Amino acid sequence: MHGKTAEDLRLLELLDPVAEAAGYEIVRLRLMGGSETRRLQIMAERPDGEMVIEDCAQLSRAISEVLDAADPISGEYTLEVSSPGVDRPLTRLKDFETYEGYEVRLELDRLAEGRKRFRGQLVGVDGDNVALDLEGEAETILVPFAWIVEAKLVLTDDLMKRGAQTRAARLQQQTTE
Repeated sequence: MHGKTAEDLRLLELLDPVAEAAGYEIVRLRLMGGSETRRLQIMAERPDGEMVIEDCAQLSRAISEVLDAADPISGEYTLEVSSPGVDRPLTRLKDFETYEGYEVRLELDRLAEGRKRFRGQLVGVDGDNVALDLEGEAETILVPFAWIVEAKLVLTDDLMKRGAQTRAARLQQQTTE
């Protein structure tokens, strides 16, 4: 789920080791646009989940060097490196564990219970399945992680509060250093 297309996956193979060597994890990579000017969007974070502007610049420089040398993208493109943001995509099984208790939207690659889209509260992970409580349903559903093509946190007051607490803790740490 880190990438959607075969081209995305090839770029991930090239760039994942670069990000890891620089101390980052790629959350999602998308090459967007047609044959004209394209945009390579990379969302990344440090293993602790943080990603500040300086991190984006550092990772962008490291990735640019490899892209310039390997030239894997035909034509012109713009590189965009960013943090996943508060209402982030969930692309790794560990993301579903980290954000347990928050509301999420899922899209599947197939029908399950007559639909492809689900919205509910993350209950956690059970093996290779994502556990989800749907509004109005008594039972927790298990969705195979392999079936999920798109997952994103829903921007709620609780999620905004978590983001504010994280920023406050980071600022507090910076002032004590």
